[in-house]
Amino acid sequence: MTTRRALPNRRSVLASIAATGAFAVTGAHAQSNWPDHPVRIIVPYPAGGSTDVLSRILAERMKEIFGQPFVIENRPGAGGNIGIAAVTGSSPDGYTIGAATIGHFAINQYLYSKMPFDAERDMIPASLTWELPNVFVVATDHCPAKSVSEFIAWAKQKGRVTYGSPGVGTSPHLSGVMFVKRAGLDATHVPFRGAAQTIPAMLAGDVNFAIDNLASYVPAISSGKMRALAVTSAQRWSTMADVPTMDEAGVKNFIVTSWAAFVVPAGTPRPIIDKIAGAMKTIAAEEDVQKRFMVGGARVLSSTPEGALAYAAKERALWKDVVAESGAKID
Repeated sequence: MTTRRALPNRRSVLASIAATGAFAVTGAHAQSNWPDHPVRIIVPYPAGGSTDVLSRILAERMKEIFGQPFVIENRPGAGGNIGIAAVTGSSPDGYTIGAATIGHFAINQYLYSKMPFDAERDMIPASLTWELPNVFVVATDHCPAKSVSEFIAWAKQKGRVTYGSPGVGTSPHLSGVMFVKRAGLDATHVPFRGAAQTIPAMLAGDVNFAIDNLASYVPAISSGKMRALAVTSAQRWSTMADVPTMDEAGVKNFIVTSWAAFVVPAGTPRPIIDKIAGAMKTIAAEEDVQKRFMVGGARVLSSTPEGALAYAAKERALWKDVVAESGAKID
């Protein structure tokens, strides 16, 4: 599966904005002095995972830029839906921001029979924030494989294997489904609430592999506790140049990147949204931040609100088919 990163043309962008109805004129309520007290950033996953780690880096810089605390609040559960529902249900005053991911924009609505929010109506993306590849990992003490082909041979000899993910319908879960089907393996998915739970299970030998967000696994890989067999990006990751891409490892057309955006409730004044987007543009241009993200397994991004909406529209069309192929459904 290949994801294309070019943004749609201006007509597509305008159509996307018109469809959401999100950018209502609320100038009378705009707060030119925003923020004048602490802002909370709701991370819809547990502490320690990639979304949490990367959001904290951005929150630190937002505090420095605006002179007010940007406080991380972890609200995990239901594939991240609980946390983002808390964002969309909050006052549209700019003091509650959500760290929404690919799942909230392009996957969960095809996975869950009932959603607590409408991704196209109830939340406004102020700016894209980052993208990252997934990494194929095994626990060094529990799997002898040093390549994807060796893993496939080992798994077939074993008979049945298990793979972990941050939850049903996440890009790591769908990556696992795609790999298992292509490799012809007998495998069972074991969902966790985040990488902070998946990693200990793998190190204990309870789960055999994961194709999970690289940012969450960098420390375990660096320590030697886990072995990276491949990355799902189109090119090798610069800080892990010895790790092949899935294509190089023999699994063709397997390019998967996760991405995220800062979102606010629909009805949030446009001047506040523009301030958030402007801050992300500043942060994404900073070499120190770029290096921190790259070392952590991600690439920092920024965009206009319109650009983020267009990006989400393209991804939505792609992942709808992938979810259908996986057969995953949550009632």
